[in-house]
Amino acid sequence: MTSAPPPGVPDLGDATPPRWAVFGNGDFRLYGGARFLTGLAYQMQAVAVGWFVYDLTHSALALGLVGLASFLPAILSALITGHVADTYDRRLVAALAYATLAAADLGLLVAARTGTTALWPIYALVVVIGTGRAFANPSLQALLPTLVPRTLFGSAIAWNASLWQSASILGPALGGFLYALGPAAVFGVAAASFACASLLIAGIRFRPAAVAERPPITWATLSAGLTYIRDHPVVLGAISLDLVAVLLGGATALLPIFAAEVLHVGPLGLGTLRSMPAAGAVTMAVVLAYRPLQRHAGLRMLQAVGVFGLAILVFGLSTSLPLSMACLFVTGAADMISVYVRQTFVQGETPDAMRGRVSAVNTVFIGASNELGEFESGTLAALVGAVPAVVLGGLATILVAGLWGRLFPALRNRDRLLSKT
Repeated sequence: MTSAPPPGVPDLGDATPPRWAVFGNGDFRLYGGARFLTGLAYQMQAVAVGWFVYDLTHSALALGLVGLASFLPAILSALITGHVADTYDRRLVAALAYATLAAADLGLLVAARTGTTALWPIYALVVVIGTGRAFANPSLQALLPTLVPRTLFGSAIAWNASLWQSASILGPALGGFLYALGPAAVFGVAAASFACASLLIAGIRFRPAAVAERPPITWATLSAGLTYIRDHPVVLGAISLDLVAVLLGGATALLPIFAAEVLHVGPLGLGTLRSMPAAGAVTMAVVLAYRPLQRHAGLRMLQAVGVFGLAILVFGLSTSLPLSMACLFVTGAADMISVYVRQTFVQGETPDAMRGRVSAVNTVFIGASNELGEFESGTLAALVGAVPAVVLGGLATILVAGLWGRLFPALRNRDRLLSKT
């Protein structure tokens, strides 16, 4: 399904757009600025909350509960958040969600300044943060395709991803630097970032068409996103492939073990290792923005997942810091190709009236792959050791890429990123 360009944006038809044309769109600049600010804020927030809770408890379980408190709202509210994104003005939903996140960070600032030793207020505020993200993510994912012409959508996806990954590189370092001034400083800057992002999103000029009649809240309308994904093999294959690949092949949770016991590089080396996937992702996002995929999109996604698994396998066997860094860089670059293709399918192919609900399901899949992937890696490492766990994960990911090519021929044979109809 094609969509007309938003007001004031020229429809370029089938013409090849300039490489930087997407930044000529004022709404996209506001959107991208908000994404960068929220990426910084999320990363700073994660650093500060983790250190704050650990300072209070010195408990690994307490840290695990932080992740659970943040992720559960996305699962429990996925059907509602998608329905809201498809029923109400997505700009206002996202703006209100970011305002809520700013308020939650102010609450954490107060907790830090008052020297609280109770954990329940912190967990409660983390639940609020998770709920805000649960509403913001599908609204933003569904909003992006309405802001740019179809010919610029691939570049918009890539530039948007590069902004997010750049924030993922800068955010932890900035959060750690500010934490030296105290956790309140981090929470204050994060609150200001979310507040600015809220204003940027609210300032987007594009206005959606008014909904003539709001659909009733029934199981059929709430679960329409799941039904759509099930009935469209390309979308189902892309989302499930990303879920299973990251679930099996993720090694992030085990990086401290590799830094300390395999590579013997200490905390500084750990920080370098953690930055490599994001660096690879940013590099590939810029490449894709300049040279979007033109043909064999489904096959390229399957190949990228296979390369991701191979890089994880080599990383697990490596005892050299430069080689390990290179492998993690490749995982980030390969994962960005997968994300680029998946997000284009999900956001570009889905009818506008369904984008919020489909994006909500996609958000849960992404969160599940990351969170459950860390749990799977840690559990398997406890049973067989860190190195065998990573090697087995890499092998499993390579096998999954081949298996998905057979299970989802529609994905394997998909040529163009966006269909012409």
